[in-house]
Amino acid sequence: MSEQEMPQGAPDGTVPEIGPYVQGPEPSGFSAEEIDTGRPHPARMYDYYLGGWDNYEVDRVAAERVIEVHPQVRLSARANRAFMRRAVRELVAGGIRQIIDLGTGIPTSPNTHEVARETAPDTRVVYVDNDPIVATHAGARLTNTEGTGFVLGDVRDPKAVLDHPTVRELIDFDRPVAVLLVAVLHFVRDDEDPAGLIATLAEALPAGSHLVLSHATGEPYEAYEAGRTDEQARDGVVNVYKSATATLNLRSKTEIEPLFGPFALLEPGVVRVPLWRPDGAVPSALELNNTIFYGGVGRKG
Repeated sequence: MSEQEMPQGAPDGTVPEIGPYVQGPEPSGFSAEEIDTGRPHPARMYDYYLGGWDNYEVDRVAAERVIEVHPQVRLSARANRAFMRRAVRELVAGGIRQIIDLGTGIPTSPNTHEVARETAPDTRVVYVDNDPIVATHAGARLTNTEGTGFVLGDVRDPKAVLDHPTVRELIDFDRPVAVLLVAVLHFVRDDEDPAGLIATLAEALPAGSHLVLSHATGEPYEAYEAGRTDEQARDGVVNVYKSATATLNLRSKTEIEPLFGPFALLEPGVVRVPLWRPDGAVPSALELNNTIFYGGVGRKG
């Protein structure tokens, strides 16, 4: 995390909401053992940061601990979500008609298929997440339209995801595919080989495919002169996630860029997410310093 002032929000000091958010269904269909409500889950914590309702008390307590030590996390989550929307619009406008959204998290409108179909209604989308609760919500909100599907799977086993019948039914691997890894890889440890996971995905994809990636960092924004790493805040956030179902592994820009592997970075490269092809005013250096996500899009040649 970087040492920062309070975030810039609405005139009354609140953080603007996005949405809408609809109370999800009860997580029926899975045993208590399959739905781990004893530990916070990153997807449900992220839902809480975005103002959603699909989380448990254990998730809310953990998320509030993160907010206490790093109040800007909600701004970062919203900026990251906006980056995803811009990237999807760009790729679909460029001809992409197939998307695999890995680690999709709790559905938050507009979802990936909704964004894509603003431009191309025939876009096919497969959502993937390892949380059974996400699967329940996906069944209610994401997969009730033609050309969408959900897979209960894990980015740490990309071959199983790629071989899943739902993926094979909806995705034609002879045509370009966009893979989304938005706010996912910082939950993959170094010993789990995040670069290798991407290489496995890339090997299955034809030329013209794309990777959309965002990743949390603990380093300050390089163009903000007052910025420096707030080690106490950084360590406080990391410690909260130690009790979650996945640990938080912050990486620097120089560590994130090689993760793209065979995907050649498109302009402007790996940048703080509000700076990736913004469609509005560019945030101030302070706000960019408060935004802990880097993002980028790469193309397989």
